[in-house]
Amino acid sequence: MSVVIKGTGSYIPDVVTTNQDFHQNNFLNMDGSAIEHSSEVIVEKFKAITGIQERRYAKTHLTASDIGFFAAEKAIADAQIDPETIDYIIVAHNFGDVKKDAIQSDILPCLAARIKHSLRIKNPKCVAYDILFGCPGWIEGVIQAKAFIDAGIAKTCLVIGAETLSRVVDQHDRDAMIYSDGAGATIISASDDQERGILSHESASYTYDEAYYLFFGCSNNLNLDKDIRYIKMHGRKIYEFALSNVPAAMKSCLEKSGADIKDLKKVLIHQANEKMDEAIIHRFYRQFKVQAPEGIMPMSIHKLGNSSVATVPTLYDLIIKGNLEGHDLNPGDLVMFASVGAGMHINAIMYRI
Repeated sequence: MSVVIKGTGSYIPDVVTTNQDFHQNNFLNMDGSAIEHSSEVIVEKFKAITGIQERRYAKTHLTASDIGFFAAEKAIADAQIDPETIDYIIVAHNFGDVKKDAIQSDILPCLAARIKHSLRIKNPKCVAYDILFGCPGWIEGVIQAKAFIDAGIAKTCLVIGAETLSRVVDQHDRDAMIYSDGAGATIISASDDQERGILSHESASYTYDEAYYLFFGCSNNLNLDKDIRYIKMHGRKIYEFALSNVPAAMKSCLEKSGADIKDLKKVLIHQANEKMDEAIIHRFYRQFKVQAPEGIMPMSIHKLGNSSVATVPTLYDLIIKGNLEGHDLNPGDLVMFASVGAGMHINAIMYRI
């Protein structure tokens, strides 16, 4: 028996916010002091580092569970399964449902229960729960789904990554330009096809010194309510951490699979920062004393921004459906999924389509 991705689906929001839309922002340092450069200069420097030109935001009436439901519907249709046969619904997110202009998140009930309700699944043995694992949440959900299937307690799982980060960004923080909204979903199933499926995986949590590299903090505008919190990060520390640890985890995952690095067709890495992702890929290949092939790392961050748990499943769905120009995946291709994020957590999966 193998464990395969039987169906995929994604939801890319309609609202496009360009870099120019941030030219009027009053960006401040974390201590509240003014930044010496104009907003226009800050935005240009941001683009040069991250590669982000625009990002997508959910319409104001939609929440993370809404867009997760939309992606789930597509994945179920793609897999051509009866929703009542799903054994587990695992939803990765970070902030729950946050309504536009709200100051609290809502995770009662959990997002997985809300999505199961929206799917109108009656089966009480379809267990629905959430996972909080930072940006690597969807990959970790797939790893958990595989464990359930390997243990013989499940045959089919729905794993979703959904997030509306636009609701928790500080408009006085330059990092606000990074984040976006989106959802990706996959049906993970048992299969008799031994030629495909998940070959290996790797997970790690670095918390001794690194736990609070990403955190919830007050606005850089110290005149605002200090009890209202926003997503914050120590970008330089995250960059250095990722370059020091992610390539090694990817190497371990590849070696566990028994595959040769030269057989890798694509590496789908969390869309966090173009320069950081490029550096991770080069360091990963350097460990094997080979050059990273042209086109090995598809990118969606330029147009979609960083939607956290949604970036990897959305990217995979775009490619597998032929909707990302210049990239394709076909039966028999070897692909790696990899991510790093709040916690600090790292994970990777080797998968043969």
